Amino acid sequence: MTSIPQDTSGEPDRLRARAVMDTRPGCHDDLMRVLMPVPDRDFDVTEVAVPWRVLTDAGHEVVFATERAGTRPAADPRLLTGVLFGQLGAEDEPKRFYQQLTQAPEFGDTVAWTDLDVTGFDGLLLPGGHAPGMRQYLGSPELGAKVGEFWKLGRPVGAICHGVLVLARTQDPDTGRSVLAGRRTTCLPKYMERTAYLTTAWRLGRYYRTYPAYVEDEVRGALDDPGAQFERGPKELTRRGTASDDTHAFVVRDGTYLSARWPGDAYLFARRYLDLLRDAPGA
Repeated sequence: MTSIPQDTSGEPDRLRARAVMDTRPGCHDDLMRVLMPVPDRDFDVTEVAVPWRVLTDAGHEVVFATERAGTRPAADPRLLTGVLFGQLGAEDEPKRFYQQLTQAPEFGDTVAWTDLDVTGFDGLLLPGGHAPGMRQYLGSPELGAKVGEFWKLGRPVGAICHGVLVLARTQDPDTGRSVLAGRRTTCLPKYMERTAYLTTAWRLGRYYRTYPAYVEDEVRGALDDPGAQFERGPKELTRRGTASDDTHAFVVRDGTYLSARWPGDAYLFARRYLDLLRDAPGA
């Protein structure tokens, strides 16, 4: 899906010490390390840049991981220029955050998925995106295995939009079911995905349909009781949360797991993820 709000805040101080790569949880009173895997290309601008900015402004370290180490990833270019006739792209503030992110050392210093030692991270954040390049990330068995290892640690996990698919597809080896089987969750709602597709298909084809199945359908299929566990949230297509107003944003928290629907939830999602980190044992 596309994104989101106007800039309502000033430029905060960006000076912070960058943690060394072998920092372990609890080694610093305030600093936590959050792992953010991304594909090589086509991730959602807002769903990556807003959480990165919020987390780093709070003093935390975000470590990016790609399929191969040292890859400099790139967001979906249509979200930077406008999906259709210059419209439907990311809003100005998230685009500014993304430009800052592209200059950050950690963005090009990515860790390979297979090289990850997940015990060295305090949190995991799974962003979304819908363009074809996302399949590299959403369907990776190597990344899925690392996500499963982290999930069993019981530490904070956040997923937004298509990012929830990574969890839906990750099996608990003890049960053979998805790690989301017993959890409450949201994800990109079917009506949002369908509307975006029908609005743009005449020009962009299946750009908004990452897979034949809708995200919501696959996520609901991973749950033990979808009717009780899946939360679609208030129906929204245009109104979005902003940096200062959460009225139209929606997230679901279930223990140490946080989920959100689309870029319109990104600011609230990022702030609630900070709450997860603060509430984590040993924080």
